[in-house]
Amino acid sequence: MAMRRGFIGLVIVSILATGIVIMGSVPQAIAETLKLKMFNHVTQLEAIPVADVEGHAVSLSVREGVAVFENGDWAWQKIIQTTDGIKGNSTLESYSTYTFLDGATIMIRSKGTVEANPQGVLTAAKITSDVIGGTGRFQGIKGRMTNVTKLLPPEKGELGQKAVSEGTLTYTLPGK
Repeated sequence: MAMRRGFIGLVIVSILATGIVIMGSVPQAIAETLKLKMFNHVTQLEAIPVADVEGHAVSLSVREGVAVFENGDWAWQKIIQTTDGIKGNSTLESYSTYTFLDGATIMIRSKGTVEANPQGVLTAAKITSDVIGGTGRFQGIKGRMTNVTKLLPPEKGELGQKAVSEGTLTYTLPGK
């Protein structure tokens, strides 16, 4: 009986040792975090009123601008966004493409809420995002992004409000 317990103990130790060796030989992806600041404006907008209650509208817009990362990188940002809101307070969903100077891209899918003042003017948005893909040096990227956005009052002739955002991108890249 003592010999059998010793044999079982030896098997368990061997399995654990093999697992440690295998796990140590596989490169592990290390999560990186980057803070960024973004500025964008509306380049296209289509808003359609919904007749159920006063002030209800669904819109589709394109926003374009720049994202500046704390590591000195910057990218052109293009956002395709839908909103569904009543008197400005709304939900949003969007797809963003960040195109870097070297041609690499990051694609992000976002959801969030937009707040408005009592006059219906949009003032802020809170957004959470999933990284859904990338190209070039970002091939295989995975991660999340959060940001808080301040919306500036629209100026005469503008399609919509300019947005100033601060966010955090947390991501992993596949091991090489």
